[in-house]
Amino acid sequence: MSWALALPAAAQESAGPDSGDTAWMLTSTVLVLLMTLPGLALFYGGLVRSKNVLSILVQCFAMAGLMSVIWVAFGASLATGPSENLFIGDLSQVMLKGLKPEDLNGTIPQSVWLTFQMTFIIITPALIVGAFAERMKFSAILIFTTIWTVLSYLPVWHMAWGGGLFHHWNVLDFAGGTVVHINAGVAGLVACMMVGRRRGYPGPSLVPHHVPFTVMGAGLLWVGWFGFNAGSACAANDSAGMAMLTTHIASATGVLVWMGMEWMIQKKPTAVGVATGAVAGLVAITPAAGSTTVGGSMAIGAISAFVCYFTATKVKHALKVDDSLDVFAVHGVGGILGAVLTGVFVREGALAEGMTVASQTWAQTKSVLVTVAWSAVAASIGLAVARFTVGLRVSEEEEMAGLDRMVHGEEAYNSES
Repeated sequence: MSWALALPAAAQESAGPDSGDTAWMLTSTVLVLLMTLPGLALFYGGLVRSKNVLSILVQCFAMAGLMSVIWVAFGASLATGPSENLFIGDLSQVMLKGLKPEDLNGTIPQSVWLTFQMTFIIITPALIVGAFAERMKFSAILIFTTIWTVLSYLPVWHMAWGGGLFHHWNVLDFAGGTVVHINAGVAGLVACMMVGRRRGYPGPSLVPHHVPFTVMGAGLLWVGWFGFNAGSACAANDSAGMAMLTTHIASATGVLVWMGMEWMIQKKPTAVGVATGAVAGLVAITPAAGSTTVGGSMAIGAISAFVCYFTATKVKHALKVDDSLDVFAVHGVGGILGAVLTGVFVREGALAEGMTVASQTWAQTKSVLVTVAWSAVAASIGLAVARFTVGLRVSEEEEMAGLDRMVHGEEAYNSES
């Protein structure tokens, strides 16, 4: 495999990098990293109790370090090729073997594209940690996310974007509905069930300790998502522009719908609610950002916010599943809705030859079913290994005292100050 052919859809005829495209992709890469550090860290950190906020920040930073090394060492090779393999690549490009500064991917340097994709592998397992927040061993998190990334993230990446199974089905996944959101959401659901509920769940003590952190984090996620979605065009072109527009409209609609639902049902629109509604819209539009219409993006944002609201506030509690920070309720459910609705609201001209709205929707549905099953099995294996080697859950004493002090030896807030 040549690095110059790593992205099958990219044109390779360019004699050199386009400065405009390269500048946009450098910017997009920074924006996606911003989504994790500090966006997701703040969003999640504000939602947990004060005694656990540092544990969330450490976990997000740890994912940035661990996943970056995995991507460079062997992840990129397994994800990107060869395209004739339906489920996974190979190890021919370990440590980015053969990569040269002048190598191109379309009109941008291959090094920039690889770094852009590195930010995706960083945020995906970071999303998962919100499902079992405040109770899982740090060592177990590292073991679980490493195994899950190898067994699920990299294969699903290859199936969707590396010329694998989903590519053969003509599945549309512009920026990671299957690869990132469904993948992470399902893993989070399996993890929170296997780890068990927090002590005191459900109860009045399990409330966000710093809502301003959460709202600021959501704002950073919204801004960073333009790099996530519009950057997935891999060029500063009309596709990027349309993806930026549909992304914003879906998020804006998600805010209004979630806020409206809270206002009608709970009589008070909350800050956490508008932040979560924004994220629900962003999640759902991710696979459709490059192929839907403006009206379609509004519908996708509205439907996602509506369904995710009831999943987070009603279904989760009815099932007594302690998905601490609503990873499955927002990313799993929103990702599933977005992936299927990508087929329903596909715009004219975005369908592959021979595809109809019906056949596209069925292809999208098949990709969802495969991703759900694949991620669930991979997560179960990763968690089983972690349980056997180090155990999954912190002690009762550690959970009651807080992970910040007991696991990391620090406290976010000095009670004497």
